[in-house]
Formats: sequence, C-alpha cells, structure tokens
Amino acid sequence: MITYKTPVDEYNFLFHDFLKISQQNIKSFSELNKDFTTEIFEMAGKLASDVLLPLNRIGDIEGCRLENDTVITPKGFTNAFKKLREDGWTSVDCEKEFGGQGLPTSISILLGEIFSSCNISLTIYQALTHGAYGAILKYGTETQKNLYLPKLVSCEWTGTMNLTEPHCGTDLSLIRTKAEKITNDIFSISGQKIFISAGEHDLTENIIHLVLAKIPGGPKGVKGLSLFIVPKFIPNSDGSLKERNNVKVGSLEKKMGIHANATCVMNYDSATGYLLGEEHKGLQAMFTMMNEARLGVGIQSIALSEIAYQNSVIYAKERIQGKSFSNEGQLSVESKPIINHPDVRRNLLDQKSFIEGGRALSIWVASLLDKSNHLMDDRAYGLASLLTPVIKGYLSDIGFEMTVVSQQIFGGHGYIEEWGMSQFVRDSRIAMIYEGTNGIQAIDLVGRKLNSDGGKNIIYLNELVQNFLTEHSELEELNNDFLVPLKESKKNVEEVLNFFMSNGLKNPNSALAGASDFLHLLGNFCIGFMWAKMAAILFKENEIINENTFQEGKILTGQYYMKNILPKTNYLAKKILSGDKIIMSLNSEQF
Repeated sequence: MITYKTPVDEYNFLFHDFLKISQQNIKSFSELNKDFTTEIFEMAGKLASDVLLPLNRIGDIEGCRLENDTVITPKGFTNAFKKLREDGWTSVDCEKEFGGQGLPTSISILLGEIFSSCNISLTIYQALTHGAYGAILKYGTETQKNLYLPKLVSCEWTGTMNLTEPHCGTDLSLIRTKAEKITNDIFSISGQKIFISAGEHDLTENIIHLVLAKIPGGPKGVKGLSLFIVPKFIPNSDGSLKERNNVKVGSLEKKMGIHANATCVMNYDSATGYLLGEEHKGLQAMFTMMNEARLGVGIQSIALSEIAYQNSVIYAKERIQGKSFSNEGQLSVESKPIINHPDVRRNLLDQKSFIEGGRALSIWVASLLDKSNHLMDDRAYGLASLLTPVIKGYLSDIGFEMTVVSQQIFGGHGYIEEWGMSQFVRDSRIAMIYEGTNGIQAIDLVGRKLNSDGGKNIIYLNELVQNFLTEHSELEELNNDFLVPLKESKKNVEEVLNFFMSNGLKNPNSALAGASDFLHLLGNFCIGFMWAKMAAILFKENEIINENTFQEGKILTGQYYMKNILPKTNYLAKKILSGDKIIMSLNSEQF
C-alpha cells in the first residue's frame, strides 16, 4: 500500500536555515517561526495522506466521464475538494484583501508539493485556479477583481487557461478563435480550444476560463492576441449566477496519466467574454498565468519523485533478495534486504540528492518572487524569470526519470499497477509536455531569457555563485567536496555562454542545437549551487556533524550529488560545443 509522510524537518530546514524567511525584511513574514510552519506543514500532510491519497488510485481507475455537458469527477473528489476549500488551503498566499492569508509564495510551493504527492489530479484543479487569480489580480479592472477574485481565492469558482487549438500549440500566432466586439469590454467569443485541463467538472458551481483570441482587424501574429474572461455561468455583480454561457465541453481526452483531471476540448459558440487587460496585449497577461503554471509543474515533478522515493525506501528495506557484502568484504550467510546492495543505494541516492536539491532550487526561486512582489526587487524578478524554464524543464525531465528509478527498484512489482509505481510514472510524464514542451523551454531559455535585459540576469546568477565561492573559501570542510566541484561546473557554464556569444548571432542553429543540453547543464549547475549553499549552512551552524543525524544525512547526500551528478555539466558542455553541423547536415529524406 502506498504511504506518504510529509518531510517536515526538510521543509523547516529550507525555510528557517536556508531561506531565513523571518529575516527577509518583509513585514508579514517576520512572524513565521518554526512552531507555526511545523504546524501548517503537519496539518497539510495529514489532510493529504488521510483524504487525498486514498482517492489517488480511485481517480486513476475511474477517471472522469462526460454526462449531459458536465464532467463527473471520480468518487470522493467533490468532498475532498470541498475540504481543501473550507480549510483554507486554496488561499494561503493570496491577498488578504480578497480573502487570502498573505503567506509567502515559498510556503505555497511546499504545500503544493504535499498535495501533489498525494493526488496530483485533484491538485491541478486548485493550481490552475491560482494562476487565473494571479492574471486577474495583475491585469483586471477593480470591478473584475472584486467580482472574480474572492470566488477564485476560496475556490468556490475555479479557473482555466485556454491557449491551444487543434491546428496550433506553441505557435500562438496561428490562433483562430475570434472575439467580436459588442461593447468596449464585452465580446462574443467563437472558436475551439483543446487540451484544456480542468475545463469542465463538478467540483464547483462556476468555472472561469481565460481565453486567448483575436479581435478582427487587429495586428497579425501574437501581437493581435487579446485575453478574455469567459465564465461558464455569467455572474451578476453580486456574484450570484445568471444563465449558462455558450461554452461547452466537446469531449474528454483519454490520456496516459492524470486520469482524474478532466482534459477537455472546449467549444465557444458566440460565448460572452470580458476583456482582461488591454486589447492586443493578451499574451503578456497570459504569461503571468503560464509562468506560475511552469513553476507549479516543476514542483509537481518533485512531488511525484518524493512519494515514489519514499515508497522505494520502504520497499528496499523490506524486500529480502540476495546476499550482500559487508564493508570488510564478507559475504552474508543469509539473504538481505535489497537496500544493502550498492546498486540499489545508488538509485536511492540519485533520487534523494535530486529531490532535495531540486526542492531547494524551487523554494529559492519562489523566495525571489516573494522579494519581487513585496520589495519590488527587479533583480530578483529577473533571476526568477531566467530560471523558470529551468524549473519547469529540468525538474520535469529528471523528475520523470526518478519515478522510473522507483519502478526499477520495485522490480517486477513496479510494473504491476496495484503497487502504485506505474501510476507515478504515468502521472509524471505529462509534466515534460504541458505548459510548453521542454524543448520549447530550452529554446526560450537560450533564445530569449539569456539575452533579456542585455544578459544581466545570467550575469547576476554568476555573481551570486562567485560571491558565495569567495565568501566560503576559508571553510575547509566545504572545499574539496563542494567548492571545487562547483568551480569546475561554473567553468563549464561560462565556456558554453562564450560559445553562444561567439556563434549564436552568426548562426542561431549552433546555439539552438545545444539548447536542451544547456537547460540540463544550467539546471544541474543550479542544484549544485543549492547543495553547496546548504552544506555551508550546516557546517557553519553545526561545528560537529554527529553520525546518524539529519545534518549528516544531508551532508552525505550533498557530497554524492557534487561527486556523482554535478560532473555531468562537463559532458553536456562538450556536446554543446560540438555545434549544429552534424545535427543540421542530414536532409529531411535521410531521417
């Protein structure tokens, strides 16, 4: 049976030792002491393990079904979602003005991990709603904010994002959905959208669709896109509901995973839509939602890796199979649990070092967003923007691999559905595809993010790493195991950046050919940076690292990452420096 335990000690270490959240000069964060965060993490974990986790397998088996233009979610989902709403978990980092609790994004990230570990399909309904909330908060009129935000914060209403159409995915310039003007801010929306997560369901009384469409006569391409609020039921000014809008689900997709989250074809037939933001500035507004969703995808990948890892450890400690050698080289007389075998330990350490490092990177980027939102810190925002495709792309690529590793540790049982590993593999696979495929994330990173604002964001990251190396050069315990590998990896990053600068403008394909490798190189490097930062904290605050403690476990896990995983940046750099010649030499008939 699948189990889950919230890693509270890990979360508190990140929050109070790593981020030092209460010392960040943000007024509302000063009260976030360890007792408070422990309670909130434990409460969330109990709800997730007691209520959400038992429904995860049920949702996978039953899936969603379409009846009379309404999607019926699996048994128990409506009550579980109601529990999430009523207990306030959907409003944690939302503005108090609209019914939120005003807590940090970095807390919301960890709560999202807890809930996603136990039931990712159910959590997606809530996560997308938060994205709609963010877009309306930033671009909505006061009337729109007052009407929609309290309902979205409480999840009495949920939200969606509607971009993709049957003939276009990433290339949004090809969008055909039309928005005919009725009044200055009311439009008639007609078209079809596909792959719409949570597009229709029975969890709430209303669904607020954010839809990209073109106003006839506007500029061509993406410059002609506008964003519209299209509610399932049209609301009165007091939030009560009028007639149903002319938007309906056409069909449900049959998918590899996340079966309990409704992925819909949505048909808009002269539906009433309300302009959000300015005409022809819709893509800018939608990016607010997309960037938040991409960070969410990264933490979903950590979440599924975490629960798969937890159950792999349990299995490895209980599954007796084969004799093992002691440290003195003596072969055991009897068969031992498989955790005694070096190859199983290698697999477990691959998982553990990635999960803890990737989680640290995610919460660090979330803290940058907190600084941007509360302190108007432009450098923090720029760095978070640079690392968003890394969080989404790298964490989901490796996160999927880590669920496969769990399946491997379980052996034949990992391939049998009732043991649960297969569902984690299937559910995690989508993270590499939705919210922009990882190849697109890589192109965005190399083609746009590196050069944005004259490259000052990647320069800022380099400064942070160099300052860290300089400040800790005297810390002997850190040098060989953490600082030296980080320095070597930093050289790999700099070498590739110089290659891009020298060759990218003359021949863009030379950079784009290595884009995915660079996404992995930078993700690997950033996690190495996180491990070095965590190790520095542990060595500084604990003069003696005792055996069999949380601190020793983290140091050893970090050492494994720096010695066994971080050196991959050298291999990736060599691949990138080979350029595009061979890749682009074959003509299309030769494939």
